Amino acid sequence: MTAQANPSAREARRLQTRQRILGAAIAEFKRSGMAGADINAIAAAAGVAHGTFYFHFPSKEHVLLELERREESRIASEFARFLQQRHDLATTLDALVDLVTGLERRFGPLLFKEILALHFSPTRPHKDEWTDHPVIVLLVAEIERARGDGEVHPEVDAFYSATFFLLGVYGVLTTTENTGTRDTMLHKLVSTAVRGLEVR
Repeated sequence: MTAQANPSAREARRLQTRQRILGAAIAEFKRSGMAGADINAIAAAAGVAHGTFYFHFPSKEHVLLELERREESRIASEFARFLQQRHDLATTLDALVDLVTGLERRFGPLLFKEILALHFSPTRPHKDEWTDHPVIVLLVAEIERARGDGEVHPEVDAFYSATFFLLGVYGVLTTTENTGTRDTMLHKLVSTAVRGLEVR
C-alpha cells in the first residue's frame, strides 16, 4: 500500500511544481514577453531551483505550447457547450470571436501575440496537424453540419472557411488597438463570412 502511495504523492508534487512554474512564467511573459522573460525570475517566483525549470520545460517556447494547449482545450469545451444550444451560423461565429477576445483580455495583448507567433512559427517545437486543434475541429464540423442542413452553399470547403475566419480574427486582434475599430472590424468579419458561406 505504501509503495503505491509514494509514486502518486511524488506525481502530485511534480504536477504542483509544474503548475507553479507555469503560473510564474505566464506572469513573467505578460510583463516582458517571451524573448525578454528571465528564467531566473520565473524560478524564483515559483520557489524552485533554476534547473527545475528546465526539468519541466526544455525551453520558454515549451511553456507557451503548454499554455496554448490548455487554453485551446478550455475554449473548445466552452465552444462545444455553446454548440449544444440553439444557434445559427452568425451566432456561432460571434460566440467564437467572444471566446478568442476573452482569451486576449485575460492574457493581455503581449502574451496573446506571443502565443499566436509561436503557433504560426516555422520553428515551433512540435509540428501539429489541424486535427490536433479542437477549436478548429469544432468549427469545421459546425460548417459541415450547416452545409448538410442546407444553410451553407454545397461547394463551401469547411476547412478553408474555418481557417480563413480564424486567421481573420487573429489578424484583427493583433494589428488593431482601437477598441471601437476592432469591434466594427470583427462584426464585419462575421457578417462577411456568413454572406460568403450561406446559400443564396
